[in-house]
Amino acid sequence: MNGRRVVITGLGIISSLGHDPAGFWNGLVQGRSGIGPLDPEVAPGLRFENVAQVRGYDPLAHFEPKQLDLLDRFAQFALVTARQAVRESGLEWSSQLRGRTAVVTGTCIGGQITSEQANYSILAEKRNRLSPMIVPRVMPNAGASHITTEFGLRGPTFTIASACSSSNHALGQAFWMVRHGMADVAIAGGSEAALSLVHLKAWEAMRVVAPDTCRPFSKNRRGLILAEGGAMFVLEPLEAALAREATIHGEIVGFGMSADAGDLTRPSAEGAAMAIQEALRDAGLHPGQVGYINAHGTGTVVNDPMETRAIRSVFGADADRLAVSSTKSMHGHALGAAGAIEAVATVLALKHGLLPPTANFTEPDLECDLDVVPNQARRADVEYALSNSFAFGGLNAVLTFRRWDEAPNHHV
Repeated sequence: MNGRRVVITGLGIISSLGHDPAGFWNGLVQGRSGIGPLDPEVAPGLRFENVAQVRGYDPLAHFEPKQLDLLDRFAQFALVTARQAVRESGLEWSSQLRGRTAVVTGTCIGGQITSEQANYSILAEKRNRLSPMIVPRVMPNAGASHITTEFGLRGPTFTIASACSSSNHALGQAFWMVRHGMADVAIAGGSEAALSLVHLKAWEAMRVVAPDTCRPFSKNRRGLILAEGGAMFVLEPLEAALAREATIHGEIVGFGMSADAGDLTRPSAEGAAMAIQEALRDAGLHPGQVGYINAHGTGTVVNDPMETRAIRSVFGADADRLAVSSTKSMHGHALGAAGAIEAVATVLALKHGLLPPTANFTEPDLECDLDVVPNQARRADVEYALSNSFAFGGLNAVLTFRRWDEAPNHHV
């Protein structure tokens, strides 16, 4: 809890709902779905038809052809969203600031598309040689490394791979680094692009993907919808942001982590609750101060009741007045990028005083007895919010955000 206050001065996002924060936010508040049919040529014969793709994206609008030789789609998303966030932050780089800027990214599996293409070349086409660029395209830290090169950043840089908690872990670590003076600025978030044949077949085998759409917390939910995309943040100390009169979108005030130490694919309410409790403790908050939770909310039979139990165990009677929504119902589950995408949704919800809905909701489930903001966005005056990520492997990461008010009492 002690240390510098950390605020968000830049946001960048690309998702199935839009290619920038404005497009993404408009899709959320309209309850619009970014879920639709996958091109059958990508993965023929799947048991499910729908994914949440980034449609209308032209790599050549962002990169020179020679650059693209080095960039898997997931790294492109990392770099595109970092550019958005840095541009919006208005940062002016000096050699000193470049040496004090951290880059922390999250991804579940890195360059999956490149990896599958290389495997096909060797195993199916019987080619004997591969491009020397395969390794730098596949490596999970490619996004972080390209961000450092783009802006000439020499501070602490690394990538976290903790399945669906990857980018919440990345944001939390970056937040702590800025808070405690290990960095003066951080670019942090996550990206994922794994809508490819082998990866989709692997998820098909788990039988957790919905055949229609994602319906978190609904009684008739049938699973998750896989997605791609990315989001990045610029984080800096409050006093530095105020000194340069930067636009402040919100404040990160806490971060909590835990491990289930149990089943690799069946989540634990106890482990999830521990991460939520730690995120509140780190922020110095009691449960009654939180007004909104952006839920992990995958829409699977197992996850949603687990998350409900975890929330109720932490919030007790306060759970009845909490608003809890899952934006995965609209932008899908982007795996290692999910936390970053949902963090953008949470920050914008606080900023605009408008809570995004849980879309596609049809029928309440007694095991998910929370106020899930069904189907329509809701006006709400909320100061503090949480964003939950709970990953396969039992790794949990929860962020606590505070609304930023343009008021003179925000002393440092």
